[in-house]
Amino acid sequence: MARLPRLVVPQQPHHVIQRGIDRQAIFRDDEDYAAFLKWLREAARQFKVALHAYVLMPNHVHLLVSPSDATGLGKMMQWIGRYYVPYFNHKYQRVGTLWQGRYRASVIDSEQYFMTCSRYIELNPVRAELVADPANYPWSSCSHHIGTRTDPYITDHSLYWRLGNTPFEREAAYKALVEQALTTAEMQIIQGTTLKGWALGSEQFKTGLERQVKRRVQPGKRGRPRKPKEASEEITK
Repeated sequence: MARLPRLVVPQQPHHVIQRGIDRQAIFRDDEDYAAFLKWLREAARQFKVALHAYVLMPNHVHLLVSPSDATGLGKMMQWIGRYYVPYFNHKYQRVGTLWQGRYRASVIDSEQYFMTCSRYIELNPVRAELVADPANYPWSSCSHHIGTRTDPYITDHSLYWRLGNTPFEREAAYKALVEQALTTAEMQIIQGTTLKGWALGSEQFKTGLERQVKRRVQPGKRGRPRKPKEASEEITK
């Protein structure tokens, strides 16, 4: 079966994952992280993609972004690769691709999953046992959201603004959210939908999205469809 085109919905948050080939390191020192972040920020500005949250892990990247149009996200990711991969290959005297295939992305239901996905992204370094406190990881947006530093390239989502009437209230409320561990079910559904390219949200959200984009945005139901005769027989029982 042919693979469905990647689903990109303008003005809607997307969770993006880009992995290193064979799970190899894509960052080896602070200079690498800084270089990637510089090009990420420039690409997001150039292609009008709002960057809400991010984390750069040693062998993969998570982003939470809202593209302004249907092509900006793809152009942003291509542009970053066009600059970062040659930089990395030249520095470490290697050739070939750096990425494990194309990037993966999932459209996010803001009301139900935006804050959960943001926490999932920024808690990655804790789950990987790189730090005990996500705010201490220098290559993520967590410290921006809790107020220990300002990242001018972050576009705070309206749901973040709803956390409080003042910056202090929002930062304190977000810090409290980050301190809550995600459940196994939450982590599995976020990772699973993103890697498979399905939408993440309520049934109502996914049904409405399918009508909007005129294609499937979730897995089909398992099993063969019932024949009309089978359905009518069941009604008479």
